[in-house]
Amino acid sequence: MIRLLVVDDSALMRKLLSRIFKDEGDFEVEVARDGLEALAAIKAFNPDVVTLDIHMPGLDGLACLDRIMLEHPRPVVMVSALTEEGAEETLAALDMGAVDFVAKPGGAISLEIDSLAPQLVEKVRNAATVRVRRSRRLVERLRGGQREQPIARPALAPTPRLKPRPATQEVEGVVLIGASTGGPPALDAVLSLLPKDFPWPVIVAQHMPASFTGPLARRLNAICALEVREVTAQTRIEPGNIYIAKGDADIIVAMRAGRLVCLPSPSDSNWLWHPSVERLVRSAGEHIAAPNLVAVLMTGMGNDGAAAMAALRRAGGRTIAESEETAVVWGMPGALVGLEGATVIAPLDRIAATVLEMVA
Repeated sequence: MIRLLVVDDSALMRKLLSRIFKDEGDFEVEVARDGLEALAAIKAFNPDVVTLDIHMPGLDGLACLDRIMLEHPRPVVMVSALTEEGAEETLAALDMGAVDFVAKPGGAISLEIDSLAPQLVEKVRNAATVRVRRSRRLVERLRGGQREQPIARPALAPTPRLKPRPATQEVEGVVLIGASTGGPPALDAVLSLLPKDFPWPVIVAQHMPASFTGPLARRLNAICALEVREVTAQTRIEPGNIYIAKGDADIIVAMRAGRLVCLPSPSDSNWLWHPSVERLVRSAGEHIAAPNLVAVLMTGMGNDGAAAMAALRRAGGRTIAESEETAVVWGMPGALVGLEGATVIAPLDRIAATVLEMVA
């Protein structure tokens, strides 16, 4: 049995979420109305997983998460509003150590909760397998209203000599990155270590709703030497830039007027997850020679991107899989390793250095 604590100030949400998990048959469910009740329930009930609402009276979700990660570290799945404010708070929660999040339905909750149920159950089951480390707690970013203070980054190995960026801004090669569960903090750690003179553009497919990827791009832009932008329209691919795929859609690489571009594309039912890493890598391979591509697959459940990156390696491209020791969920990178598609398997704090070595 998986012991689950549902924390929400809405009696209706507590009732609906409890029903969803009790109907599964292998969950033991307790509820709490606010952060203080949650902390008491964690001591008494010792849940395997906590679902935590962000907006609650008294001790709110972020303050409660802060205490959980300090006093009783365990997997937490945030239940977030599908708004820009909700996205900012959810990204902060992920930085603090929350494993994943689920966006609340925007309409009548009682009518839409059933469509959310399969995703919610899958994420909570997945969270129950995660080993939460105290060291992932990043509460100092939230204290005193300083939500954008830089994270302490691991020291990077000596930077390889990079070829000067061409004055014409022509694209010599492209780095492709895919991530899902646990991805935002992992992207923080990798992209913030790429230097300003990094000569290849970077394209990122992070599984997220559309309202979350804009805030994600802005947060990354605040800590990265390279320019970070969300791709909302056809955009020319140029060195010095990191392109974040818009959520709830896919991002593809194409050629327009002899120039490489990336552009959003409506999510295709042939691909299970969105933005699709698989579709991004395959589209890039149609227009860029495999030796000029470096593809990175980081933490996330499922296998999105593994087949395409394995094919890329066979064609002469280079691929990096995040190691099991640092991945929140080793589904996606593990699938790449299982297909013998990883040129290098690297822990999170070595991925940026490995990318630099490959590009150099």
